[in-house]
Amino acid sequence: MNIKYVVTLLLVICLAGCKKTNQRNVANQVKKEKRPNIIYILADDLGYGDLSCYGQAKFATPNIDKLASEGMLFTQHYSGSTVCAPSRSSLMTGMHTGHTAVRGNKEIMPEGQHPIPDSTYTIAEMFKSKGYTTGAFGKWGLGFPGSEGDPMKQGFDTFYGYNCQRLGHHYYPYHVWSDNDSIALKGNEGMNKEVYAPALIHEKTLEFIETNKGKPFFLYVPSVIPHAELAAPEEVLKKYRGKYSPELEYKGVDDGLEYKAGPYASQKESHATFVAMISILDQQVGEIIDKVKELGLEENTMIVFTSDNGPHQEGGADPEFFNSNGELKGYKRDLYEGGIRVPMIVSWPRKIKPNTKTNHISAFWDVFPTFSNIVSAEIPNSIDGISFLPTLLNNIEEQKNHKYLYWEFHERGGRQAVRKGDWKAVKYNVLKQPNATLELYDLSKDIKEEKNIAKEYPKIVKEMELIIKGARTPSDIFAFKQDTYLNSK
Repeated sequence: MNIKYVVTLLLVICLAGCKKTNQRNVANQVKKEKRPNIIYILADDLGYGDLSCYGQAKFATPNIDKLASEGMLFTQHYSGSTVCAPSRSSLMTGMHTGHTAVRGNKEIMPEGQHPIPDSTYTIAEMFKSKGYTTGAFGKWGLGFPGSEGDPMKQGFDTFYGYNCQRLGHHYYPYHVWSDNDSIALKGNEGMNKEVYAPALIHEKTLEFIETNKGKPFFLYVPSVIPHAELAAPEEVLKKYRGKYSPELEYKGVDDGLEYKAGPYASQKESHATFVAMISILDQQVGEIIDKVKELGLEENTMIVFTSDNGPHQEGGADPEFFNSNGELKGYKRDLYEGGIRVPMIVSWPRKIKPNTKTNHISAFWDVFPTFSNIVSAEIPNSIDGISFLPTLLNNIEEQKNHKYLYWEFHERGGRQAVRKGDWKAVKYNVLKQPNATLELYDLSKDIKEEKNIAKEYPKIVKEMELIIKGARTPSDIFAFKQDTYLNSK
């Protein structure tokens, strides 16, 4: 045999072996080191364009921007849904809205939402199985108090904040929940507005970090900011008053039985108040970062910041004025990009290269397997997510990609959407018209989803239709007429 050929063959085998070894080493890198603390901060209705590091020009978010400069910014990350509860359900379960238990906002009176069942295996329970202390501080929305979906029954050691997302509309509520106890806020009795709940919840968040500094913890921070209603303490609001003219006045509910029970209160300075609220959120993110550094936990703590869906248009909010969805089409409750593409920033010193960006396509249901990889937990076979840990560690060759992403929305006539590569399919009014016309867009050329090219690509349309018909399992609570189709996933 030719000596040159043998040498070349051996060299190729050696290089291939080295490559596989390097891949295994990167995959095992996290396992060998101390288990990291993980902090997941979830803004409420913050648009893709509501951060200055994502292009916001009318106000700044310096602390969140700094987090981005120290870590990785995702340009193609998607929320679990286009409204609150199903988006959170997708996050907690690692399943998209065709499979997760809660697929829409379903209210329970007098307080709470339809619960995720006791059989649900949540991300918090996964962390508990690996010895983590778990805490949630903010808004829950996945089960009324005492139900099987209560956060205290879904893997969290402690919870502080709003159980009910409807009551979470109000920033000066009559009460909040501390674990299993309802805590009356006497300063907010009647018409009074003395206790700004986001500030109180933030204090408890920092206390959790301090209390658990000596052991691994998972901290979930689902903030209510900047969801309507629009409200901020005067000491913050006065900094922005008069700077965002012409102001937008909103007339809401300011007394009676419905006051602080769901409907939004009036706001004369909607623009300034919105900016004030974002500044509070940004300041709180900065204080979480500072607390981690102060306790010497920085190098062993991952911090994630994202939003649950696109920007809302309620309670005086004016996303068009602030260009809150950037160049994207649609708002909250839409399945166009503006309703579901959200900012995501991940910081993890010594693991993630500072000031990096990725166009990796990911979604809320990928968070569960990613965190499972980090803490060496088994990933359930039932979930839809794919770990993006290789992307975080800059090991792109090992990164697996989705065959498609799927969403469904049960309000406004029913809506469905699929993303497959650069193709995006959107279908509206499906509850009344299961065979409604499908819209098709090429996001690589048309990020604004302005040109429907369905007629030009009938084969792609047929492929997307098949995905839509097979991407979901039947649900008695959140039913589409498509439930009659066989599941072909």
